[in-house]
Amino acid sequence: MKKNPKILIFVVAYEAQTTLEKVLDRVPEEVFQYDTEVLVIDDSSNDKTFEVGVRYSEGRKKYPITILHNEENQGYGGNQKLGYSYAIKNNFDIVALLHGDGQYAPECIPILIAPLLNDTADAVFGSRMLVKGAARKGGMPFYKFIGNKILTKTQNFLLKTRFSEFHSGFRVYRVAALARIPFQYNSNDFHFDTEIIIQLVMGNFRITELPIPTYYGDEICRVNGIRYAKNVVVTTLLSRLHQMNLFYDRKFDLYIDTNTIYDLKLGYQSSHTLALDEVTPGSRVLDVGCGTGHFTGELRKKGCVSTGMDRYEPADRGLFKDFYLWDEARDVFNHDISSYNFVLLLDVVEHFKRPEAFLDSLRRCAGTKRPKLIVTTGNVAFIIIRLQLLMGRFNYGQKGILDLTHSRLYTFKTLQKLFVQCRYKIEKIRGIPAPFPKAIGLNWFSKALLHLNDFLIHISKGLFSYQIFMVATPIPTVEAILANAISASRVKAREILNEMK
Repeated sequence: MKKNPKILIFVVAYEAQTTLEKVLDRVPEEVFQYDTEVLVIDDSSNDKTFEVGVRYSEGRKKYPITILHNEENQGYGGNQKLGYSYAIKNNFDIVALLHGDGQYAPECIPILIAPLLNDTADAVFGSRMLVKGAARKGGMPFYKFIGNKILTKTQNFLLKTRFSEFHSGFRVYRVAALARIPFQYNSNDFHFDTEIIIQLVMGNFRITELPIPTYYGDEICRVNGIRYAKNVVVTTLLSRLHQMNLFYDRKFDLYIDTNTIYDLKLGYQSSHTLALDEVTPGSRVLDVGCGTGHFTGELRKKGCVSTGMDRYEPADRGLFKDFYLWDEARDVFNHDISSYNFVLLLDVVEHFKRPEAFLDSLRRCAGTKRPKLIVTTGNVAFIIIRLQLLMGRFNYGQKGILDLTHSRLYTFKTLQKLFVQCRYKIEKIRGIPAPFPKAIGLNWFSKALLHLNDFLIHISKGLFSYQIFMVATPIPTVEAILANAISASRVKAREILNEMK
């Protein structure tokens, strides 16, 4: 970090007239060796918190203190949004969150900011649970101690993390990290703290925990424990469903980009595994919507020669024999496919705005040849989507069946109808289980779920298939058949005439 970092000590305050001055007095002098400012935001208190803050700031001229007052109460989370926005707007490097009621020790700020100054962390959480027995010795009520343990264990399990606690309000953040997460969409309630942890975890930011002393005095607890616990668990569950592409929530979407990267699903029954098995070794392949080219890399292992097509340049053009920039929304498909053995349409037809026009052009470009089209797409009639509809939800996500970039949604029948009406012969069609290993890892449990899902697909593929796998061949157009007949007839006529001579 730069030589003299800009640090904001941000104090959230609500009805803290008896404690605010003491808290500010306890901020260590050594913090002010940096370019440090103190910001206090009074969240529309009914007492004299704002007045106490203003009087204090007037008596302290050694370092800048800004005192703000919300005309309307924003809530604990809403107040944090204001402070972090202030830090971003004013180009601070670090922001330390402190509570105006004195529950957390300001003396710990230098310790907590050290990992950020050393560039070994993007966020540091003060933990009361790292030192065994310290929380209870510091006066944490037994019911809060047990509740904290249970909630933290549950959240660690769901998020695959190993934090000692999620529920300390003493935190330090790198402002650049805050600028990259959509915290403004978080709740204004107390579980804002949980949401911001989830966002940092999902963004792969570096998080460090350091021990802090526990102090419970005569401060008023404004948290409804039951409601807080419920909100924390529900929020954590929804974040996991978002990651599994079964639910979408704007606050968990850290990487909005129309050029979404789709990774390979190999090592278990999936769209990529079935497509790879279908392509015969040594084939010539056209991969429409090839993306990064990872699948092409797998085809090369089978001795296949691939041509790529996509609206974005691949990271490695060398994977392809040829590559063509092509965008269905802008360009007419006009590439001769008669020399290919296979044409791949892996999770692309749902992105097309005019799939009928594309399939007509593709069929025309095949002439009288019949390359195999391997098609995969999401099944919008999947049971999870049906249950969401039953509950009044229809959530688009960054990936999955309801991808934000999808233009068309298909069931088995509608996909078949599209290809049949465009004059293709359906050679094979089957259902694909949900990619459980992507969500929970490739282990015995995910494999068991795959087998169960596959069994259910045999009972009802329309209800239990996550994706649709289809192989189709183009039926030659009338024009192609006529042209071929004319050409072939001329050749045969010449042969007959030669025999007559």
